[in-house]
Amino acid sequence: MRPQLVIFDNDGVLVDSEPTAHRVLSEYLTELGFPFTLEESYRYFLGNAARTVHTVVADRYGGTLPADFTARCHERVFTAFKQGLDAVQGASTVLTELRRRGFPYCLASSSDHAWIDLTLDRTGLRPLLPSGVVFSAQDVGGVGKPAPDLFLHAAAAFGADPRDCLVVEDSPNGVRAAKAAGMPVVGYAAVTPARRLAGATSLITRLTEILDHLDQDR
Repeated sequence: MRPQLVIFDNDGVLVDSEPTAHRVLSEYLTELGFPFTLEESYRYFLGNAARTVHTVVADRYGGTLPADFTARCHERVFTAFKQGLDAVQGASTVLTELRRRGFPYCLASSSDHAWIDLTLDRTGLRPLLPSGVVFSAQDVGGVGKPAPDLFLHAAAAFGADPRDCLVVEDSPNGVRAAKAAGMPVVGYAAVTPARRLAGATSLITRLTEILDHLDQDR
């Protein structure tokens, strides 16, 4: 059946921001005396809201991050983004084709709007993702994935039945959030190992493969 709405995650699905963001995050945490490798940053924080970092540091080290940690970390990441950031290969093609076919789509990310806006502007995806189709955890009281709130909010904004939405995610928490919302979810396993997306309805390794799924649903 044709989906009423296709919901994309942002980081790692549409925007190739994860390598830079996790490098900066792991380096900053290590600098503050809470060592994390790049691999550990991916494992603990991929697809999570920013406040998760505070929780993990408290659980792992019994430590407390500075009150302005998130703001300072974002400043560092933003500086790195401004030096170079690309869209995921095929992202512009997919969004342009969805628009041509008349498929409603949107973006739903646990990141805040400032982060999302910068990534879309720097990668040139903004014309395909105006503010009206961009949703952040900020829109649901800061409750990010794996809670279903963000996806349910996006569906409601489009008047779509959650069961008739299709989510595209690259993180385990994103997959959990989609399932909790009652939405089928395609796991994008280009960087994230497929085994970590085992709960997804199906898997793809190239973003343009999502168009094949939609062709099958016609």
